[in-house]
Amino acid sequence: MREVFQQELREVQDRLVEISTLVTSSIERATESFNESNVSLAETVIADDDKIDELAAELDELAINILARQQPVARDLRIVVSALRISASLERMGDMSEHIAQLSRYRFPEKVVPKGLRGTFREMGALDVEIARKLTELLRTEDTRIAEDIRNEDDKVDALHLSVFDKVLGETWKGAAADTVDATLASRYHERFADHAVSIAKKVQYLATGDWIPQDA
Repeated sequence: MREVFQQELREVQDRLVEISTLVTSSIERATESFNESNVSLAETVIADDDKIDELAAELDELAINILARQQPVARDLRIVVSALRISASLERMGDMSEHIAQLSRYRFPEKVVPKGLRGTFREMGALDVEIARKLTELLRTEDTRIAEDIRNEDDKVDALHLSVFDKVLGETWKGAAADTVDATLASRYHERFADHAVSIAKKVQYLATGDWIPQDA
């Protein structure tokens, strides 16, 4: 029975890695569609989000089933409960990718943001992609050094997010109301994507070390 239980725990980890891999692909395509005004790519991201949702729901069902049948305790219990929370965060990351792609589709054939902000969003998107790749590796290896890298990258995203607000609220901003709304929403989606990755990284680090990182750390 113990061997079966360990196999189930490995399956939980494998499924988290699978979902994270799909999320990485989603944010890669979403940011490209956003930056290049590629409506075809945006449509693909939007359609494929259902697969992420489906896999997250299946993982939740597996985790709940393990809790009911195996009644795990101590670290094993933390693994299963954490998997439920990580699954929810990955699903939300997929939603953020979808929202970014939706902005691209809505504004096609125009770019989503004015020229003066495009460099900022390219940088923010590249950081989100790198964070997603690191997160997948973290879930695969539980290498806590990667968790620290993710938090450092998130700090850069936060700084860019603030710079977008400074820009659209500044006296020199000439964008229309729609430009302001789009830039604000897009920046928020990029920032929230990275925040969810940090939340997952903290949970993985806790499982690996037993040390909990405060939410504002």
